[in-house]
Amino acid sequence: MRNGIIGAASAMFLVGTLAGVSKLVEAYPIYGGQAVRYLVGSVILLVITRVLGLRFVRMTARELLCLGGLTLFGLVIFNVCVVESTRASGPALVGTVLGTVPLALALAGGRPAPRLLAGAAVVVAGATLATGLGSGDTVSLLWALGALVGEVCFSLLAIPLLPKLGAIRVSAYSTALAVPMLVAVGLVDAGTDMVRMPTLAEALGFAYLAVVVTVVAFFLWYSSLPKLGPGRAGLFAGLIPVAAIVTGAVLGVAMPSAYDLLGAGLVVAGILLGLSSARSGAGAAVRPSEA
Repeated sequence: MRNGIIGAASAMFLVGTLAGVSKLVEAYPIYGGQAVRYLVGSVILLVITRVLGLRFVRMTARELLCLGGLTLFGLVIFNVCVVESTRASGPALVGTVLGTVPLALALAGGRPAPRLLAGAAVVVAGATLATGLGSGDTVSLLWALGALVGEVCFSLLAIPLLPKLGAIRVSAYSTALAVPMLVAVGLVDAGTDMVRMPTLAEALGFAYLAVVVTVVAFFLWYSSLPKLGPGRAGLFAGLIPVAAIVTGAVLGVAMPSAYDLLGAGLVVAGILLGLSSARSGAGAAVRPSEA
């Protein structure tokens, strides 16, 4: 339980740091850049599986569908929706909608305990306050809702796979499968201009995204998900805007406002409230026999 909490919190915090790092790669063709990111990440993960002696596992048709859905919705469609929603009205609206991930996972994980549900609601309130409601339109809202579906699929579709494949193989297989999908999207969006030689700053940014935000964060998240279950693990998604605030302050990009700090405090309070439901045994983590 303790390892799951540390892993989930670390994973979501690392994901939140991409907001600051994205400034380094914002001039690079977006979908080509994502394809490069996942290509590098998948190579690293596949090398790790080889070093650890993790053999390729033959999957059933149902498991292949889960892996394909996880990759398509949780990685590719999620990235497309975030990019297009941001293009339409800026990052505030999609950030606010993604702030509801804890509540969505709590509801999708079965019958949530009252404390877990209350904690998720507090986390949502804090993430919304920290992100800001913004001024989106219908198009950007629809893209943001698509991103929300993708983020939920990223966790829920992994649950049946983790007992058999483990965190490293799920991460490796999904990131490798995402590369050709993103290449296809990139070709439609920018044609042959989807990739170019990156500058030094862009190369460093992509290296961080591939190694830290993809390899490390994916492994930590998928290692923690079976220990906590989707409801409690989802609470830590509220740390994404908190990490963005901290990263911005550390890099000197933006100093947090009073609303940012209040939102961060609500996120932490909501996580603590939601985790307290474990004392009564409610919202138990998913075990291999339950997958």
